[in-house]
Amino acid sequence: HTPMYFFLCNLSLADLCFSTNIVPQALVHLLSRKKVISFPRCAAQLLFFLILGGTQCALLAVMSYDRYVAICKPMHYPTIMTWKVCVQLAAGSWASGILVSVVDATFTLRLPYRGSNSIAHFFCEAPALLILATTDARISEMAIFLVGVVILLMPVSLILVSYGHIIVTVVRMKSAAGRLKAFSTCGSHLIVVILFYGSAIVTYMTPKSSKELKTLVSVFYTMVTPMLNPLIYSLRN
Repeated sequence: HTPMYFFLCNLSLADLCFSTNIVPQALVHLLSRKKVISFPRCAAQLLFFLILGGTQCALLAVMSYDRYVAICKPMHYPTIMTWKVCVQLAAGSWASGILVSVVDATFTLRLPYRGSNSIAHFFCEAPALLILATTDARISEMAIFLVGVVILLMPVSLILVSYGHIIVTVVRMKSAAGRLKAFSTCGSHLIVVILFYGSAIVTYMTPKSSKELKTLVSVFYTMVTPMLNPLIYSLRN
């Protein structure tokens, strides 16, 4: 019943839904000869993927702010991170995920897709679908890129600033035990941030990357990170 575990609970829920949305359908396609998904199901998978992915981006930034306040302003932590503030930050994270999903899904699904299309991916993701559009998709690509700047680069900037202040504060600590505790608290979160944001930025912020590289990298934020999160946080605790 502390803010850190409240945000971890939200992250766990997002991870669970994220994996449930992607992995079962991917396994079905691996095990079956007829690898087919209908357009409505593909659109639903895309929509939920964007909601949960955007929510995770915001939640990781919120968690870094929580660690910043806990380490850099420990005396003010109870008055800053009140339950009202925590609920507002969590709700804002889910709302941002929904907003990102609506924008990206609209610009992706509004394009015409005629006939039977073969998706060069293991799930329905916006960059893989835009390639199949039968019209010019540059406007949609630009819109998705701009949304990526907001939901990926802005949280990363907040995380970097938070950890910059944390590192300065920890270095100034006189107690070796205090430094070790602070670094162990933040280390697990930092590992998740690097894995999740690094792979997502490669996919959404580097449009000239090869399809094979994007498919490989997307495995990290769709399967590897949700699998590692419980291990990283649980074993550390």
